[in-house]
Amino acid sequence: MLRNLLPFWAVLPASAYSLLSLWCGWRFFRQPAALPASAEPVGVTILKPVKGMDEGSYKNFASFCSQQYGGPVQIVFAVADKDDPAIPLIQQLMTDFPACSIELTIDATIHGPNYKVSNLINAYPKARHDLLVICDSDIRVEPTFLQSVSSHFSDSQLGLVSSPYRSSHVFGPITALEALAFTGEMTPNVLVARQLEGLSFALGAAMTFRRQALEAIGGLPALVDYLADDYQLGNQIHRAGWRLILDRQVVESMLRPETLAGILSRQLRWSRTMRVSRPGGYLASGITLPGLAILLALLSGPLPAALGAITLLYLIRLSVSTCFSRCWVKDRLLPAWGWLLPLRDLLAFATWLLAFLGNRVTWRGARFAVRAGGRLTPLH
Repeated sequence: MLRNLLPFWAVLPASAYSLLSLWCGWRFFRQPAALPASAEPVGVTILKPVKGMDEGSYKNFASFCSQQYGGPVQIVFAVADKDDPAIPLIQQLMTDFPACSIELTIDATIHGPNYKVSNLINAYPKARHDLLVICDSDIRVEPTFLQSVSSHFSDSQLGLVSSPYRSSHVFGPITALEALAFTGEMTPNVLVARQLEGLSFALGAAMTFRRQALEAIGGLPALVDYLADDYQLGNQIHRAGWRLILDRQVVESMLRPETLAGILSRQLRWSRTMRVSRPGGYLASGITLPGLAILLALLSGPLPAALGAITLLYLIRLSVSTCFSRCWVKDRLLPAWGWLLPLRDLLAFATWLLAFLGNRVTWRGARFAVRAGGRLTPLH
């Protein structure tokens, strides 16, 4: 009897965590996003680092030029290479949206190992407004994005607003594996962290923050030595005494067709970055991983009992993840791609484990070692 029960004990932590994330998601999303009208909306500068083309680049960029926002909006595109293929697209935007204040900086100056932050440092002198947005080039937003994120800054102690993100458009099972990480892992994990300890980090897809908060941490140069510049931006602003919050409006991360090797490399890079950035939390997170629960269930008891425990785990896991997918994140990936969840979970466990076996990552075609605290050292 005891041996038959052991597999069910093995899946208990992952099952309980999944149900906890459901409760945290319900508490966060139960109220609609508030979009209070401001008597005089503040000006916003969007800093957008660009390197090469992404899936749907023109539409991604254009979504920021079509905002339903009453205040002045400036968009500064930052490019390092004068031959970057995205430059003609940006010039086309200037023609197609003449009423929109769009600027382009082309500057190859390197300030540190994080080339994206170097790009931002080069563009920052052009920023005219005190509310700033850093947004990745593969992000597409709703017309009310700026209205939504800026509405929170009536709180004078608020330093930064992060936007959750999803990937609704996939190109088969390979990209679906990556997209499921957003709706089945990242968003639930962020909401649990928010509920239990409050936000002390930022999500890099779209971050909106005060210039004053950025300057309080030493400006963008304070981030240039780190791989996880988004985590560092939020964490350093938090440690400087500002509040961080999560907006309810979800932005879209546009995936491109990928190979499994490319996805594995990116997942390992994220895992190794988080291991050195939050070592205690990263180690503790292992007990909640469904992939670990699968292996422990198979090792701890008779096969019929193990299969029964795993089936119970995935009834819970699929139900919770489908709720996130259909009701809150709204990527509509589940339940159609639900059969990939066990593989997604085993992949997550494998990268979690591999993160402890080295500190080297590949990023934007270059090799780096990630040191304690998340600092980067280029490898030649």
